[in-house]
Amino acid sequence: MTTYLKSPDSSARYALGEIGSRPLVVLGVNPSTATDICYDRTVNRVIRFYEFEHQGVNVAIIAIPRAEHRPAQFRGEEFIRVGTYKKKLKEFPEKERELWRGFDTTPFEDQVAAERVASGDVLKLLDYPSYFRLLDLPLPENRAGILSRLASDRMIRLREGDACDITNLGAILFATDLQNFDRLQRKAVRVVEYRGTNRVETRREQPGRKGYAVGFEGLIEYISQILPENEVIGHALRERVTMYPELAVRELVANAIIHQDFSPSGTGPMVEIFEDRMEITNPGLPLVDTLRFLDEPPISRNEVLAAFMRRINVCEERGSGIDKVVFQTEFYQLPAPKFEVTAQHTRASLFAHREFSDMQLEDRIRACYLHACLKYVSSDLMTNASLRERFQVEQKNYSMISRLIKDTIDTGLVKPHDPSSKSRKHAKYVPFWA
Repeated sequence: MTTYLKSPDSSARYALGEIGSRPLVVLGVNPSTATDICYDRTVNRVIRFYEFEHQGVNVAIIAIPRAEHRPAQFRGEEFIRVGTYKKKLKEFPEKERELWRGFDTTPFEDQVAAERVASGDVLKLLDYPSYFRLLDLPLPENRAGILSRLASDRMIRLREGDACDITNLGAILFATDLQNFDRLQRKAVRVVEYRGTNRVETRREQPGRKGYAVGFEGLIEYISQILPENEVIGHALRERVTMYPELAVRELVANAIIHQDFSPSGTGPMVEIFEDRMEITNPGLPLVDTLRFLDEPPISRNEVLAAFMRRINVCEERGSGIDKVVFQTEFYQLPAPKFEVTAQHTRASLFAHREFSDMQLEDRIRACYLHACLKYVSSDLMTNASLRERFQVEQKNYSMISRLIKDTIDTGLVKPHDPSSKSRKHAKYVPFWA
């Protein structure tokens, strides 16, 4: 498809109105005048430009990727081709509904990150040796065997001839560099370390580059290296340990990757490290109530991605791993993790050690509730004694823990296991949903 320019705005609208795998607008097709359009000021950033010189004249090609998740826009308007005419999408509601149905039925993992890629370039763009290593599979002896195996796991799609399409699944998991995939650049995990307890001053920032599968272990190692440390003294030896247990960090980062919503552009998972806490944030609202993270089976938007991450032992086969996170925070005497929902994101926070006397009531109640949840899913029940042990509170301060349990009952988060029992000393408690 070609078009001659009448005005920059008109040409850009024409390009965005096309629907197909990758429509092209070729500029400079007039051999006597070529092109002098200053396209960088007039078009949406989703468009890619290729410039070259042919027979002494300049030629520019605009490549528009197919729309994914939502229709492409030009200055806030969506356009569509109707016959030979370019029309506003909102003027054709039936076509708009059909377009949205197409987005809804194509999972993120099956959408195309790069199309018509030469097979040799596929093996440069994807870290295929890591694919075989992580699955403990022998590396095929030839290119055809490698491509066939990648295609069987939906990492690529084979096309006629020497070309392949790289799917979002293949790119997001095994990209040697996510910067090579326009739509996935901002989906890399970003790690930011701050001075102090707020975001005023950044100490350092590390944007991710590799796909999730190939880069996960390196990501966890990097986070562990920059986490604050505590000094533990035992048996006459001093030992430096990270402020947060690695297993808890690992589970929360994996959850952020797997359960994120890929549809918002320009945002991805982020790990933020402060002096007194770390926050792990992912785009998208949770599909399970945050109060039920510990006991409810997770519902994933990205089931194919989640299934593959389970196969390479990055995340839990069943459950969300939150029970491990809560157990680890209790074992290391840390405040309970906090799970929050913002307007468009889900955030999990881990906190540095604090004595029971230094915790706010909100922190104590959250810890009491999660302790009751952990006990219940472990076929056990919370008691005053078990909660004292969780907080390392002496038996003589029994009444302090009794007040906390009452406060938690008053919030509706826990309830007596046997409401008819009059014994406070031997009372047992369960989460509100039990």
